[in-house]
Amino acid sequence: MKTILIIGSNSFSGATFADFALQHGLRVLGTSRSLEPNDAFLPYKWHDHANFNFYPFDLNKQLGEITELMHEVKPTYVINFAAQSMVGESWQNPGDWFMTNVVSTVKFHDVLRKCDFLKRYVHVSTPEVYGSCSGFVDENHPFNPSTPYAVSRAAADLSLRTFRATYDFPVVTTRAANVYGPGQQLYRIIPRTILFILIGKKLQLHGGGVSTRSFIHMRDVCDATYKIMRNGQDGETYHISTNEVISICDLVARICIKLDVSFDEHVEVVGERVGKDSAYHLDSSKIRKQLDWQDYVALDQGLDECIDWIKTNFDVLKASNYDYIHKP
Repeated sequence: MKTILIIGSNSFSGATFADFALQHGLRVLGTSRSLEPNDAFLPYKWHDHANFNFYPFDLNKQLGEITELMHEVKPTYVINFAAQSMVGESWQNPGDWFMTNVVSTVKFHDVLRKCDFLKRYVHVSTPEVYGSCSGFVDENHPFNPSTPYAVSRAAADLSLRTFRATYDFPVVTTRAANVYGPGQQLYRIIPRTILFILIGKKLQLHGGGVSTRSFIHMRDVCDATYKIMRNGQDGETYHISTNEVISICDLVARICIKLDVSFDEHVEVVGERVGKDSAYHLDSSKIRKQLDWQDYVALDQGLDECIDWIKTNFDVLKASNYDYIHKP
């Protein structure tokens, strides 16, 4: 049984990928800086998984403990989902974003490059590094980050290029479009919209929701990440995206229709967030051709799954904090 280490296993993406990997017969170790949240936010708790172990290790403060764990278990693969990830909030405390996403991450990479048991490191990045784009962009598109968050992620990505060139470090990088699915944090647009409608609270739609995105279900992202982990080419970057583009406004309107409510009665238009990119759409033809991947979950199906998840866990979720709380 191969062992993988997931950094950031409490995140929506990390927890969902942990469940996916466990269902594929892998032993999974997970680390995050906080204790595990309610089971409603941890997809790997929704099934009977005996081969998962969690460690509350903070990448900023406990790199030594993470290093000891790796040398003890010698994972075949390491997948890093950990990051300070909120875009707008990164303007308020940019130093925290650079500490986690650059300084601590590069220190972690410097440990990983010396692990001769490691077959491959999967670095989960973001399309935010490209800034606002026109049309679908491929993996060679130039970086043009427009927020502290995006700059911090771009810096780590560039550092990895030097590690690959100098040390032959077995790294692959992924960039997924806007991920969603059951278990996602409530401050994200899809679960927030559903929950606010169900509790009768008005949703604030920044800038009228004119910006466009390609939303991809996390189950499809997990499938892509798994294929990249197993069969990706070291040194390469892979885009994970659907070809369906939708504005935030139309997305919210679609959810309103599914819940049989009036858009105007549940939405309030407010000013745009600082530095928000109007669009970024990823060309995912590379992973489709090279690794025979495709997305299966249509947006309507995925939205239905999110609605069912929130209704099933409604008592827990309505009592949860649905705003982002910054932790340095």
